[in-house]
Amino acid sequence: MIRLYVELPKQREEVRILARQLLRSGTSVAAHVREASRGRSREEFMSKLGGALQETDESQLWIELLREDCRIDGESLPALHREAEESIAILVTMIKGSKRP
Repeated sequence: MIRLYVELPKQREEVRILARQLLRSGTSVAAHVREASRGRSREEFMSKLGGALQETDESQLWIELLREDCRIDGESLPALHREAEESIAILVTMIKGSKRP
């Protein structure tokens, strides 16, 4: 996410705004997962994973808007979109698995 942010052409205001949003949500995913790994209870663990899931979904939205509405092309966007999709599937599986007694 950080490399993509640095590489994005930020001459247009809408690209600048979406790029900042993507940087915030994308880096927040790692923070939530790290916090989850240090959770003191199953509830805290699941809550932090839920936050990571929300931020991953939001990151995917910003990637889609950059690609579709701002017409930003490049090798990074499709790869990061796929990675977000995979991360969402993993997080959903982890959250569902954590709900079991």
